Amino acid sequence: MQRNHVHSLVAGLTLLLAAHASFAQIRDATVSGGQLEGKVAEGIAAFKGIPFAAPPIGDLRWKQPHPVQAWQGVRKADSYGPSCMQSARIVTLLGAAPAVSEDCLYLNVWTAAKSAAERRPVMVWIYGGGFAAGAAGVPAYDGRQFAKDGVVLVSLNYRVGPFGFLAHPALTREGGGTSGNYGIEDMIAGLRWVKLNIAQFGGDPTRVTVFGESAGGMAVSLLAASPAAAGLFQRAISESGGALEPPRRSNEAGGLIPPLKSSEAFGEQFLGKLGVTDLASARALSADKIQSALPANALGGGFWPNFDGKILPGDEYLRYAAGKFNDTVVLIGTNSNEGGLFVPPGLTPKAFETQVRAGYGDRAEVILKAYPHADDAQADRAGKELFRDSTFGWSTWAWAKLQTEHGKHKAYVYYFDHRTHKTPDGADHGSEIVFVFGTLGTPDIGGVVVKPTAAEQKLSAQMHKYWVNFATSGDPNGPGLAAWPAFDTKSQQAMVLDDAPSARPLPNQVQLQALDDYFSWRREDTPK
Repeated sequence: MQRNHVHSLVAGLTLLLAAHASFAQIRDATVSGGQLEGKVAEGIAAFKGIPFAAPPIGDLRWKQPHPVQAWQGVRKADSYGPSCMQSARIVTLLGAAPAVSEDCLYLNVWTAAKSAAERRPVMVWIYGGGFAAGAAGVPAYDGRQFAKDGVVLVSLNYRVGPFGFLAHPALTREGGGTSGNYGIEDMIAGLRWVKLNIAQFGGDPTRVTVFGESAGGMAVSLLAASPAAAGLFQRAISESGGALEPPRRSNEAGGLIPPLKSSEAFGEQFLGKLGVTDLASARALSADKIQSALPANALGGGFWPNFDGKILPGDEYLRYAAGKFNDTVVLIGTNSNEGGLFVPPGLTPKAFETQVRAGYGDRAEVILKAYPHADDAQADRAGKELFRDSTFGWSTWAWAKLQTEHGKHKAYVYYFDHRTHKTPDGADHGSEIVFVFGTLGTPDIGGVVVKPTAAEQKLSAQMHKYWVNFATSGDPNGPGLAAWPAFDTKSQQAMVLDDAPSARPLPNQVQLQALDDYFSWRREDTPK
């Protein structure tokens, strides 16, 4: 009887342990480079600071990312890697740890999967920051809520400023015809790592959504037209991004991505400023010396990706029109007051007209007519709205049209218009991020914590669910959510995300059409 009792206890304990194991999170993983040990809390496993490429230091500075270096034993993946070299002050303002380094090619994974066989949808986040700043370790980008809702969330670092985007004729020769797109190549290397390794975390490598905001959203656009990124993702989300304007050749309005030759000339000037004439000398300089050469009033000193003919083949608009792009379903949009962060207040009608005529050439009158500016209040608003539309809105609109007309997959467009007593003119640039990530209440720049209202929590839950649905099935729609129709070139409806989300016609179609006229003229006027 006693023996039977012992057997029963043992059997019960065995079942209990088996049940416990079946509910345990993935804590260990073997990936490219070696073994990892993550950290589990509240049912979510976080793996932070995972190397996905070799440190781009020494002779690897200004080269494409090289394979990750293997490590011995088990690597504890419990803290973010350093942010890529930039102003430590900006990183601190963003809320990330102040450590910056050239040795920065690390990524992070959050998952609630209990086994590698689960095949959950994967989302890969690319941060913004004007290609000059930013970090994956920013608190607003915490992936726990996505993981809680069934997504394996990945965030990655990429090189910024002169470390990520310095082009130079000697670097182009060394690189076989390309230079200055190292930050973009870092993103591609990160996506390749995801394809090879994400199944270890319960992720599905055939169901990857790449998403980003601002420069990160622009990067998503660039990846969508890059042959080097083909097959690395199946869905794309761009928040306030897009790069479909003609290449930037001088000081014309609109468009930020220059051709390789322009970037090379800019790089020659920069190395001259550093007092070096050859690559060996340039690579011997300390990272701090290079960073200190950037102007104090410019985030990254004007370093951008470039159309090199290889990684980024050329004008994205023309590539889409020719069907030469990575055809995936896309979810893309802008915020209502994007320009509020960038355009100083106090613009007068005369100053607005002067700016437009200087930047828009023969199409200036078309632009001026589309943006009423009869008095100071109108001019102030016109300046902000023109910045919004020329930098973010038109490219998003054109992308949606081209995807709809030339792709096999749908485009879903949004317009984020959440307003508060502090932002009566509309949603500021980047303000949608905490709604999407479910990180409302995260300290803002300066460390101030703003308690979200019940309405904001509700809107965040809706937006987060749209993004999760999209990553899961390629369609943002789902139970309990307002219907979000795919973009149609006739009705041109977008999901307006405010206190009562619903599908409505884009509110700035007249202005977007005026800019379309301008960019068409630019392409006709561009030397072939």
